Amino acid sequence: MARGSSFKVGDEVAVTAVVRGRVTPDRISVTIPSYAFPHSVVDSTSKAVIGQNMELTGKVTRVEGDKVTISLRPLVTVDAEHVRLVESCVTPKRKMPLVDKA
Repeated sequence: MARGSSFKVGDEVAVTAVVRGRVTPDRISVTIPSYAFPHSVVDSTSKAVIGQNMELTGKVTRVEGDKVTISLRPLVTVDAEHVRLVESCVTPKRKMPLVDKA
């Protein structure tokens, strides 16, 4: 996979999670690699089975060395080797300079 330095803040990335089980009729619990806490997501299809891989996407909010923080609501910090780049963030270009003309 990609190194932590190849991600920028604002990039859209994906991480593959494994379904652990159903919490409520509309939510499932998933395990995210290198993330030590349980995470639950909304599953409106109710067809997810235990052990199924699921791709979660979100925007990068922070990059620190080999760790990447992704906004999956809540923020999730994982190793960069488990993250895949979906879409790179391109900053908008300015048409006019910030300084007024004299």
